[in-house]
Amino acid sequence: MATAREVTASGAAAASAGCWDGSVGGSAASPAPLPRPPQNELCPRQRRRLRLTPVLPAVPVSPCPCHPARVTMLIKEYRICMPLTTEEYRVGQLYTISKHSHQESEKGEGVEVVKNEPHEDPIHGPGQFTEKRVHLSSKLPSWARAVTPRIFYITEKAWNYYPYTITEYTCSFLPKFSIYIETKYEDNCGDSENIFHSDKILGDHEVSFLDIAFDEIPERYYRSLEDPRFFSSAKTGRGPLREGWRQHTKPIMCSYKLVSVKFEVWGLQTRVEQFVHKVIRDILLIGHRQAFAWVDEWCDMSLEEVRAFETQMQVATNQKLGSQHP
Repeated sequence: MATAREVTASGAAAASAGCWDGSVGGSAASPAPLPRPPQNELCPRQRRRLRLTPVLPAVPVSPCPCHPARVTMLIKEYRICMPLTTEEYRVGQLYTISKHSHQESEKGEGVEVVKNEPHEDPIHGPGQFTEKRVHLSSKLPSWARAVTPRIFYITEKAWNYYPYTITEYTCSFLPKFSIYIETKYEDNCGDSENIFHSDKILGDHEVSFLDIAFDEIPERYYRSLEDPRFFSSAKTGRGPLREGWRQHTKPIMCSYKLVSVKFEVWGLQTRVEQFVHKVIRDILLIGHRQAFAWVDEWCDMSLEEVRAFETQMQVATNQKLGSQHP
């Protein structure tokens, strides 16, 4: 339940650094050695240095089996448990995303909904497709705003075939940067192994369990009313959450997220991808804490009612942004 605006703002800022500090190079998959200039164009000192400097061979990197033409990327799996059922989570997720997007949007800034329509997939069946533009120029550092277009946004496309979803973030201004998220939801405490069928993944990937109650979040995002250690639901009687709550709480469900971050700029790929994953981790924690803390607002809603609320918030949010999209 990542908040797109905050994830992409931090990620885009980090990624844009690689495009504007003179570090842009070839693909990170197989960097070729730099060509050596003719000897007669060098001074004696340069020729001596050249003789002492070996030419390093290119390091081959195996492509992902699913996408043979793509380079490697940083893949991590996050598991976030909630004191809910998967059906309750479905309603809470839609409510929380709609409410948060509306709260965070300002005139000309925030999450603009471009499409929100039914979608049929031959494999996954009926679902919902959404396309959003995350406007975040003011969220970028001043040095980044100086070199980015005046109108700058990230495109989010999501395919919701609950309990399976796909979300993709891209940016036309940073074509070498993307985030791809697969999510599966199950009624358990996060103990399903190989849920994403690891034969699709190149090598091992890190699995990280996130605890909405006891994992730290950035201080600037902390709200005491949204702290699961102290929150108690008046309608459901759930909470506060104590140490070890994932082992003894009923009901419980888990959101399994396989997150792939790609930034194909040689010399910066690892640093940027690791930074974006850190931001994603924080936003996942914040979003899920809010979903639980707001449970009394949405727990009585049906799926049809929360879809109506989503449409209402979409119109109101687009009006705040001055959007012409319906």
